[in-house]
Amino acid sequence: MSFRPFLLMKRILPTGLYWRSLMIIVLPMVMLQAVVTYVFMERHWQMVTEALSQSAVSDIAMLLSEYENAPTEETASRLSAQASQFLSMSVAFLPGEKLPETSPGYEGLLDRSIADEVRLRIAKPYWIDSERYDDYVDIRVAYEGGVMRALPLRSHVYAANSHIFIVWMVAASVVLIIVALLFLRNQIRPIERLAEAAEDFGMGRDVAKFKPQGASEVRRAAAAFMQMRARIRAQIEQRTAMLAGVSHDLRTPLTRFKLQLAMLGQGPEIDELNNDVREMERMLEDYLDFVRGDPSEASEATDLGALLHEIQSDALRKGQNVNLETIGDLELPLRRNAFKRCLTNIVDNAGKYAGEVWVTAVRDEDDIDIIVDDNGSGIPEAQLEEVFRPFFRLDEARNLDEGGTGLGLAIARDIARGHGGDIQLARSPMGGLRAVIHVPV
Repeated sequence: MSFRPFLLMKRILPTGLYWRSLMIIVLPMVMLQAVVTYVFMERHWQMVTEALSQSAVSDIAMLLSEYENAPTEETASRLSAQASQFLSMSVAFLPGEKLPETSPGYEGLLDRSIADEVRLRIAKPYWIDSERYDDYVDIRVAYEGGVMRALPLRSHVYAANSHIFIVWMVAASVVLIIVALLFLRNQIRPIERLAEAAEDFGMGRDVAKFKPQGASEVRRAAAAFMQMRARIRAQIEQRTAMLAGVSHDLRTPLTRFKLQLAMLGQGPEIDELNNDVREMERMLEDYLDFVRGDPSEASEATDLGALLHEIQSDALRKGQNVNLETIGDLELPLRRNAFKRCLTNIVDNAGKYAGEVWVTAVRDEDDIDIIVDDNGSGIPEAQLEEVFRPFFRLDEARNLDEGGTGLGLAIARDIARGHGGDIQLARSPMGGLRAVIHVPV
């Protein structure tokens, strides 16, 4: 139960490095700004409002004290004029009046501040209304024989310009966030390029234009990637050169065998020897193709739909019943010959051991799936993964190269993985085997 909030956070939080880094930078800054703003504004409002209220109530106390010393109409008129001229406050002395019986209540900061000052500096019954007028505060103080009513400007007793501070804080935060976005994006971009280069290299695509950029740590990672790529290429080239020599050395005696057999004439024994030599040649080609993996072929933009139509035509010429359906845009970078061999192995295998084959290619966002179904006998579920092991052969006749080396599926999966994809086998709805070749675009 206690892990549910963490699981929910993992689902909500972004997964990309850019947005996570942005949250790490921006969220603490925004939270700090909010806390500082709240604490400062609360204190600012309180201090400024108290100071303004103290000043206004002091003026009211002074005027009331002077009137009480000489409670005449002339004094009231003079004090009202002075208050209006020098204090921007409307003041009236109302003999015989009483304070309103209903109290509006003192719940706000302004009401509490004025009430505290009146109790402290005047110490007489009072009544305050800060809601009736938009621009004024109604303050009434009872004196002996009447009520003094003062209407000071709200701006003279309350800090009403605090929104300017908030605007400045928000503007500063926006500027800082924009700067963080620009600089962070500039730092993340080299990491994205490195990831793209690694993905392209894993798919067998050319990444010759990639250069180390960004911070020193990113440059070190990029330099290590380039060194790794160079070592892998050197190893592949060395292996290819060695295999070329082995192929030449092995083909030479086989060629002599074929010439000697041709000179022996015809006969059942000679035919069997010729078949053995051809089988040895085919096995040698399979071994070399499996180890070599077609490293020299470069990736190029390929229309997978057209490639599948070629494979369908080849299968139809072999007498196999192959149905093809393509959905969506199927163009992507491929090592065309290698991938054609991968698909041909799968389709030929289905056509050899089934009466009918269905091939469907569909694009889903950034991926392409080629689904090959047949109505043959299929493969036991326990052996769906084992058949990908090199030199593994089923007990029954179902195999990619009947009576051969057991490398057909291993070669096909190796080519698919060399393009960043994979091959999965399962039971087909048609009753036989389903092979799904998954390739990222």
